[in-house]
Amino acid sequence: MNIGILLKEGPYNHQAADTAYKFAEAAIKKGHTIDAVFFYNDGVINATKLMDPPQDDRHIADRWKNLCQKHGVQILACVAAAKRRGINDDVLIDCGTITGLGNLTDIAIRNDRLITFGD
Repeated sequence: MNIGILLKEGPYNHQAADTAYKFAEAAIKKGHTIDAVFFYNDGVINATKLMDPPQDDRHIADRWKNLCQKHGVQILACVAAAKRRGINDDVLIDCGTITGLGNLTDIAIRNDRLITFGD
């Protein structure tokens, strides 16, 4: 099954980012394809390389970057949400792309499922 993910919550303040990542890992392990992760609203903060968590904490941005590098998952951040939060291409993780909502529509159309995490 081909799956797209929509993540609407930021890292560390809600469980949504962790749950979305664990879901993606589990789906890939079961043989499904995660086509893309689209970050929207505060979710765009997941795609910034500016986060610097303590050594004993998980590094959420690195998780998304690794998912992209190891499995070819597209990491997409909504342009309007990113601009509102001061995020531009310079601070985006490797593999991350800032894009418009049209790409979210494309993800929904081309995949069997679009799973949403966050409010």
